[in-house]
Amino acid sequence: MCPLYTLDMKFKDKVVLVTGASRGIGKATALAFGKEGACVVVDYFVSEYEPEAESNAKLVVELIENMGSKAIAIEADVSSENQVKILVDKMISVFGKIDILINNAGIVFDTPTDQKTIGEWQRTLAVDLIGEYICAKQVVPYMIKNGKGIIVNMSSTSGTGVFNPESIDYDSAKAGVIAMTKNLAKENAIHNIRVNAVAPSWVNTEMNASLSPEYIASETARIYLKRFANPEEIANLFLFLASDESSYITGTTIVIDGGYE
Repeated sequence: MCPLYTLDMKFKDKVVLVTGASRGIGKATALAFGKEGACVVVDYFVSEYEPEAESNAKLVVELIENMGSKAIAIEADVSSENQVKILVDKMISVFGKIDILINNAGIVFDTPTDQKTIGEWQRTLAVDLIGEYICAKQVVPYMIKNGKGIIVNMSSTSGTGVFNPESIDYDSAKAGVIAMTKNLAKENAIHNIRVNAVAPSWVNTEMNASLSPEYIASETARIYLKRFANPEEIANLFLFLASDESSYITGTTIVIDGGYE
């Protein structure tokens, strides 16, 4: 079971599952919850895009444990319902419950529209949209049993109106997340489960490390604050939507883009 804390921490005795938590926004979010006393489940998936995911996830667990909080790392491809079920079963066996799901895992292929493959479409939708639904589907019964719960999905400004033809599949998936969020919020409100989404713009993460300096400069010029976000700034929004301070917010997507035009 998750231990009680004596310090004044916002998420003490809360069990949080963060998907795609081995790096980037997911890592920052997992660390932020750990700092606030939560028991954190660090989901990761080893792939050609992150072959070092297991060692990265273990480092996140170590950092959280050094804060005095509990954490475990579990590998699961969120697009696989069977793997997610195993992940959730392991989490429940260790901590006994789940209070918060942060649906962060994602993938993107920047390919010109006329060269985009059906395989890229299918993988993007499987991870970025269907994967978030699978995770929600698997944890909701435990949240109902617990009498309440919080789900925060990862969308993007790519789903709210800032479109790029090279990421047509990603844009479509992230728009779908917004619609899914509203549906899940409406369906589960009776169970005292709040569901919201976060829509970041550009963030300094490994996923964006391959962008050219010229493209970064042109996009930075369009941002009011004249910089990309840090992962910790997105993590702060996740924490807010998972906290009691946002108790009357559900079915909403919050844009966090530093001002963008």
